[in-house]
Amino acid sequence: MMIYFYISCLIGLMVTSVFSQEDPGKAMMGRVGVTVYFATDGDPEVAGPKRAELSKETELRLRGEERLRFTHYRILGQDVQPLLRSYESWAQPLKPSDEVMIRFEARSRPTKLATGLDLELWLSRKKVLKTDARLEGNHPLFVLGPVWRGGRLIIAVGLAPD
Repeated sequence: MMIYFYISCLIGLMVTSVFSQEDPGKAMMGRVGVTVYFATDGDPEVAGPKRAELSKETELRLRGEERLRFTHYRILGQDVQPLLRSYESWAQPLKPSDEVMIRFEARSRPTKLATGLDLELWLSRKKVLKTDARLEGNHPLFVLGPVWRGGRLIIAVGLAPD
């Protein structure tokens, strides 16, 4: 009777070890940060009470692009999500709202300097942009978004530091 107990324990341990192995596709290969900015030539107070100032470096970078040039900029929300080896990830920068969602998936193995992504921008639960993006170091990809409260939303997607 004791031998059956040991055999059943051994089989249980073997089954547990097989099912407890980690899925290599879920390995974290980096992190992606998404920021939503509000840009306007009017009153920036219409962005609401949860807005924040942005760094001078980011503001200069935005002003350097003609289509992104506005008088005032504010940060509306941010999110950082893991970049998984074989699975898609979703960033939700305006939590708890799902009005702006970014879906991304690795196209290649990232390096510290750059990575390729399949990238989708979803607004109001509708896919409005699908692209292959190459993110490099501290240089996010800026996407001019929809008109909002008399200004425009700008969505930035970039590699996040570890």
